[in-house]
Amino acid sequence: MKKLNVVFLFFLLTIFGVYQAYACTRIVYKNYKANIITARSMDFSMPIPGNIWVFPRGMERSGETGELSTVRWTSKYGSVVVSSWDIAVPDGMNEKGLMANLLWLNESEYPAFVKNGPVKGLSVSLWAQYVLDNFATVKETVEAFSKEEFVIVTDKIPGTEKMTTIHLSVSDATGDNAIFEYIDGKLIIHHSNDYNVMTNSPAFEKQLSIKDYWNDIDGFSFMPGTNKAADRFARANFYLDNLPAVDNTRVAIATAFSLIRHLSVPYGIQSADALDLSTTRWRVVADQTDLVYYYEDVLFPNTIWIDLKKIDFSKDSSVKILNTAEGNTYAGEVNNYFKETAPFKFQGL
Repeated sequence: MKKLNVVFLFFLLTIFGVYQAYACTRIVYKNYKANIITARSMDFSMPIPGNIWVFPRGMERSGETGELSTVRWTSKYGSVVVSSWDIAVPDGMNEKGLMANLLWLNESEYPAFVKNGPVKGLSVSLWAQYVLDNFATVKETVEAFSKEEFVIVTDKIPGTEKMTTIHLSVSDATGDNAIFEYIDGKLIIHHSNDYNVMTNSPAFEKQLSIKDYWNDIDGFSFMPGTNKAADRFARANFYLDNLPAVDNTRVAIATAFSLIRHLSVPYGIQSADALDLSTTRWRVVADQTDLVYYYEDVLFPNTIWIDLKKIDFSKDSSVKILNTAEGNTYAGEVNNYFKETAPFKFQGL
């Protein structure tokens, strides 16, 4: 039944022509007096049901790109993630405070891949989860992907002619950052402690040019105000550069929430001419210092959070789910509301 619902959903997206309208914003608030915090918004043209999952160490994984040509691994670290339709993971944090975020990028072009051919692949639906399972820091992630021992494999969204095109941001508890993009079939890695903002189009190299331009303009007098990706990128950088450091974790979390809310798209807003402008559906704020993962669905009356320090991530523990996709309402810390369940199957070839 779940598979049929997913296919039907993507059929509707095709019919109404809105499946391209996907946009997000990701920021890293480096409040060195208290916490390193990564926040992101998930913007999509229609509801994108997301449940929250706990994955333990020791999970056997497949890259889902063919029996003879897929990456295989056993998860080294446990993680808390948000799913999309229970077929992919676009966001999550592992027990070491490493954060992975997937955002849409129309310019993405992945390498050619032959199923069951000589090159190993990793389905794009597992890109973020692979990072969370295997690495503790950005540096480790960059070193591993630089070897290019496999390629990221995308495919058409089920029921459509639209390819899934995304880029990946990774941040860790030290404040380090990296952006991974496939441009013209080549993996481009941008690694710097300074890369604290990522939105959608254009490709990240051009986003940096946008930042250079707006650095010469007094943001307190004038800032670009639309919800387009380039404008969100400029505003995010300006505010991050001017936010004060505080020595209070509660204030730091509130500060990060206030900024990602400011960068969100009001509910119901959508433009057929601006594919990087869509309603914000949910937001995440991850405290990578204290290992607390906050989640806010715009249709919920409350913000909820998961304390990773209280979770048993041992390989003998079970997969757990917090069902938020069906409109269940929670408040505050929700560790005790997770239920044991079987893991979902990632979308592959």
